[in-house]
Amino acid sequence: MTHYPLADNAFDKPTLEPIRAGFGRGLKLAGEKNEAIVALCADLTESTQMHLFKEAFPKRFIEMGVAEQNLVTVASGMARAGKIPFTSSYAAFSPGRNWEQIRTTITLNNQPVKIVGSHAGVSVGPDGATHQMLEDIALMRVLPNMVVVAPGDSLEAERVTQAIAKNGKPSYIRLAREKTPVFSTPDSPFKIGKAYVLWEGHDISLLGTGTMTYQLLVAAKLLQQKGINVEVVHVPTIKPLDDETILHSVRKTGRVVTAEEAQIKGGFGGAVAELLGEKLPTPLLRIGMQDRFGESGKPDELLDHFGLTGEKIAQRVEAFINDTPKYHQGF
Repeated sequence: MTHYPLADNAFDKPTLEPIRAGFGRGLKLAGEKNEAIVALCADLTESTQMHLFKEAFPKRFIEMGVAEQNLVTVASGMARAGKIPFTSSYAAFSPGRNWEQIRTTITLNNQPVKIVGSHAGVSVGPDGATHQMLEDIALMRVLPNMVVVAPGDSLEAERVTQAIAKNGKPSYIRLAREKTPVFSTPDSPFKIGKAYVLWEGHDISLLGTGTMTYQLLVAAKLLQQKGINVEVVHVPTIKPLDDETILHSVRKTGRVVTAEEAQIKGGFGGAVAELLGEKLPTPLLRIGMQDRFGESGKPDELLDHFGLTGEKIAQRVEAFINDTPKYHQGF
């Protein structure tokens, strides 16, 4: 098992920073190392933190305006010409508005365009249901050739961006808007396609992606106080899924919970359900958005309302454990 150091203050007054800020830093660093990297934005440069790249490399930045279909189509052409394009917009618009162009011009031709969808999930807050993109994981993981990553915090987003700049494949990075706790450290590992055990246990496996991994850590600490020993697995790469790490954890615990700030149908929970259904049928509870749209409100209020806080997750996990026997191999 790969050692994954957690921040010393992960639970006691954690550092808060928007995940998208890590993307901005990571893109600038990647641009410093490779002149082939270019950036294209749909009129949301500062919101998506792409302005750091623009300021450092103005001749390698293109403002596309409010034209998301054109954004990814031009990027595909630039990739065909040998560039490594990063595109950014709100996830509601890219991939929400331009999925057909992503499918036809990028993934069908296997062009290494990097699509960055910011402001995903209900924590976008008062912008409401139209801007709270919840379906993007499902949309993007179904596309052949597409890599899908949801960083857990800003430091990981910085590492993710630099790794994806070098992977040579169509890729999607999912980013949140609001400040979220930084639970990783500069020494924490990230590799595309790998999941990481953050908290070892034997009663149940809690699998999280994106912003929800931290909430699972909070839930794990609360459950530990009740004598419930959970295992927390951080799964930043949703596609390709790290089957080996997930199955190893599930074989030990015999029960699974997934958590995501997205639709559970077709999303991360759906991906885990597919894996378990094919290789290790196991009792599974999927926590996320239950086939409904979001609402307008403060980010913390919305997370609590939809049961996506550590406290609410701990309650559901405890009830699930009490009601659900463990799977035993050979059942």
